[in-house]
Amino acid sequence: MLETPNDDYIKQLANGNTEFEQKLVAIVKREFPLEKAEFSENYSLNKYGAAAENVHKLKNKIGMLGLEKGYTLAIDFENDLKEEKTILYPEFMLLLNQMEDFILNL
Repeated sequence: MLETPNDDYIKQLANGNTEFEQKLVAIVKREFPLEKAEFSENYSLNKYGAAAENVHKLKNKIGMLGLEKGYTLAIDFENDLKEEKTILYPEFMLLLNQMEDFILNL
């Protein structure tokens, strides 16, 4: 994945309102680790339907961080999980780890 997470969309939503921007960042920082952990747990327990739901929720964060290719990957992976296909797991985990590193520095 050659994309780099960014906060451009968050800044665009905030439209110069730094207080609102900080609230959005706080939400991402609070929710992302929980959503990632829940996904990892469901995936490791082979609960692919639940993991697909987790991926669906994570798509919001992926989009907020400007990862268009990552968003497409999440759509494909969500659909694959519904069919118990896991081939995209390594690539999806790379995406999540990249996002996690970025979020830690927001």
